[in-house]
Amino acid sequence: MTSLLNFSCSNQKQEVVKEEDNRPNVILFVADDHGTDALGCYGNPIIKTPNLDKLAKEGVRFTNAYCTSASCAASRSVILSGKFGHATGSYGHVHDYHHFSTFDNVKSLSNRLTDAGYLTARIGKYHVAPEHVYLFDEVLNADPRNTVEMADKCVDVINSKKPFFLYFCTDDPHRGHPFKPEPWYAPNTFGNKKEGYKDVAQVTYKPEDVLVPEFLPDNKQSREEIAQYYQSISRIDQGFGKLMSHLKDAGKLDTTIVIYISDNGMAFPGAKTTVYEPGIKLPCIIKDPTKSKKGITNTARVSWVDLTPTILDMAAVSYDKEDFHGKSFNSVIDSEGSKDWNQIYASHTFHEITMYYPMRVVIDGDYKLIWNIANRLEYPFASDLWAASTWQAIYRNKEEYFGHKKVKDYMFRPEFELFNLSKDPNESNNLAEDENYAETLQSLKSQMKSFQLKTKDPWLIMWDHDNSLQGTGVNL
Repeated sequence: MTSLLNFSCSNQKQEVVKEEDNRPNVILFVADDHGTDALGCYGNPIIKTPNLDKLAKEGVRFTNAYCTSASCAASRSVILSGKFGHATGSYGHVHDYHHFSTFDNVKSLSNRLTDAGYLTARIGKYHVAPEHVYLFDEVLNADPRNTVEMADKCVDVINSKKPFFLYFCTDDPHRGHPFKPEPWYAPNTFGNKKEGYKDVAQVTYKPEDVLVPEFLPDNKQSREEIAQYYQSISRIDQGFGKLMSHLKDAGKLDTTIVIYISDNGMAFPGAKTTVYEPGIKLPCIIKDPTKSKKGITNTARVSWVDLTPTILDMAAVSYDKEDFHGKSFNSVIDSEGSKDWNQIYASHTFHEITMYYPMRVVIDGDYKLIWNIANRLEYPFASDLWAASTWQAIYRNKEEYFGHKKVKDYMFRPEFELFNLSKDPNESNNLAEDENYAETLQSLKSQMKSFQLKTKDPWLIMWDHDNSLQGTGVNL
């Protein structure tokens, strides 16, 4: 009897191991401040990103992927929790005196995957807190500006006998220190160094060749800074290629899901820290060997709040859908779009603690509504963006326009901004005061309120002092 029981248990154990071995590995590669403006596969003919372009050819390129907050720490908390930052206490930066932190009762993606038997590892930029909420089995160390070195440090994880989840986060192409240049008109380095980085080929760009997005001024300073930004991205691409080479050497290309995203848009005024399209509409490339279609473009609107449930689905890890604000888009990855994926919500409150400017967003079909809750305040600048020569060239010369917007309109915003994205992709024509769009405005306001109520957004109180989410204020 004992022998039979042991035999039965042994068989069960073998079956479990076999099942685990069949689960896919997952690499979530997160760049820092990389917009869709600077990738070959997203239509930029100047920048050299051959490895990421190859990923798009072998996978799926999303053209309507959004972060929820164009701020590093706030965005990363959403990526790893599946919840909006306004509901988890992740209102802004975690470092220095900013010190925002996720609530203790949140269970993150990494913790869930560890519990499910995955080896979880992270390397590079972390920028979330507390660590026990965002816990990984292994923390790997390398220069986060040298993605080739980072990739080399991941070899042991890639060769793990257990299925692995690798959270690979670069510092590129974030602006580099010092943020305040001397002289003021010098371009930021974006982490580039004259001597370069070990095992990384320097790919440089001429300012006259770069593409200047319409929301930026086309001047000497912008072009010089964009050239530096491009160089930093080409460094990312080389490290990504090296990581894929290690995956190939381990024989795991066909058993590993690879996801490339950025936390928010390019680190220029008008993108990062805003909820305009250049700030929140981002690259998202997914290669899943189990999907049938390759090299396609997917127009479904997906959000970083959807990533945690999506990755859990990919890994066959069960969860309660009510645990998340987002939902899995795993079933539509290899489609070319879906009418059921046409809405986006965004929620930004802080970047630095001195930058209080809560904004909420709903996009439904062609229309996008921005609610500038603190519209009576001057729009606050991130310290690195204020010091940027791109901005200082406009500010010091008292120029009227910054890109296609007037400076005064950038600095002082109305309570509501309503745009038709299909007709006005640059968000230049605010329809909020146009009587012809009164019904659309009211409908989107109602959707926004419902979203805030559903996700327990404390800023719901700013609608006519709606205190329906307030507690009693009494300790019981």
